[in-house]
Amino acid sequence: MNKPIPKDEEIQLDPKRYIVSETDEKGRITFCNDYFVEICGYSKEELLGQPHSIIRHPDMPKVVFKLLWQTISQGKNINAVVKNLAKDGRYYWIFTEFESRKDADSGKIIGYTASRKSISKHVIAVISDLYAKLLEIQKSEGVEESKKYLINFLKSKGEDIEFQNIMEEIHKFY
Repeated sequence: MNKPIPKDEEIQLDPKRYIVSETDEKGRITFCNDYFVEICGYSKEELLGQPHSIIRHPDMPKVVFKLLWQTISQGKNINAVVKNLAKDGRYYWIFTEFESRKDADSGKIIGYTASRKSISKHVIAVISDLYAKLLEIQKSEGVEESKKYLINFLKSKGEDIEFQNIMEEIHKFY
């Protein structure tokens, strides 16, 4: 499936509704609610079985997903601000709560649930500047340098952080 060409047009989300999806342990979509389908523009048939990255916007720095996957694959829940790409090329910003799902008997991770909601314009303005800087560094120097910048950014805010807590720390400031 070809990725759409991004447009500079934002989809306005209903602040009273949640976008919900579930994936298997590899990140392939196994469930999506009707609001997810409505906002992203893909049909359920187009989404099910696809990697969740089908909606990844190219403005998102890889380090964000690296940290996110590192955290949830350890069975820890995490929140993140994400810019997604709809099938028609428009975008939408969301605050996402990621939760690991585990097998009741073995405790092994069997998938992930993501619940998303709209986010304030203030948070978007601040986080989009940070993400743009991380993406700029990623393109010129690589993901590891982008990660170093992010860690130093948070330390400059007076935080002594552990790597796995970076995404949580970002949200304290916004």
